[in-house]
Amino acid sequence: MSVLKLGIPKGSLEKATIELFAKSGWTIKLSSRNYFPEVDDPELDCSICRAQEMARYVEQGVLDAGITGKDWILENNSDVVVVDDLVYSKVSRRPTRWVIAVAGDSEIKTLADLEGKKIATELVEYSKRFFAERKINVDIEFSWGATEGKVVSGLADAIVEVTETESTIRAHGLRIIHEMMTSNTQFIANKDAWSDPWKREKIENIALLMQGALRADKIVGLKMNVAEEKLDDVIKLLPSLNAPTVAHLYQKKWYSVETVISEHTVRDLIPKLMRAGAEGIIEYALNKVI
Repeated sequence: MSVLKLGIPKGSLEKATIELFAKSGWTIKLSSRNYFPEVDDPELDCSICRAQEMARYVEQGVLDAGITGKDWILENNSDVVVVDDLVYSKVSRRPTRWVIAVAGDSEIKTLADLEGKKIATELVEYSKRFFAERKINVDIEFSWGATEGKVVSGLADAIVEVTETESTIRAHGLRIIHEMMTSNTQFIANKDAWSDPWKREKIENIALLMQGALRADKIVGLKMNVAEEKLDDVIKLLPSLNAPTVAHLYQKKWYSVETVISEHTVRDLIPKLMRAGAEGIIEYALNKVI
């Protein structure tokens, strides 16, 4: 039997990834004793590895596919197939940003002012290429963590750091002078695996169901009963992916109306529907929308 070797990212993406697979139809059980979680699919063989290393292992063929950040694909300069973009709405509704920051009172205002300066970052190789392309000579040092503190303590003139809200950067009194790139989570595949018909179909099936689960995470189902004379008024209020489903109730001049809508509109919509004549309104969660 053919088996797809799948990489699950350890760290900040781990919980969200396992939850996403659960909604997509796969149960992955972690064990604190090893890096090979159980999965309820004999066609999958899962391994846990850090997102920073995922693209390298996928490129080498150690893994057939995996989930990692766009930033780490670029950092490793990996030659892989990007199957799909994944936005984990449970973790973040926006991409992360890699920025260059300096002390708030620093005389450094532009990229050119960094000539000859020392920069601390975890994103070493991409940063080296970034400055080399702009012919700016800098000293890039790898940072094991607490990177914001390197500027504060005088260990570096600037940092290249990832941020979403900029709150940590501001809390350290730093000032952003340039945004290097934005990054989001991506589902990637090894090129040889992508060329294999069975593995490609398996990868595409996983991607399809994960995207369906992600879409469903932002919308809900809404079902209600409406009297015939009030049907048009209710229908006018309903947004839908296509059009609401309307079914005649047995031996009554009433209809069952069903639709899917954004979860953020429900609280405002339900009172309007009731005033328009809808009754027995039911809101329910969705697993997938494909």
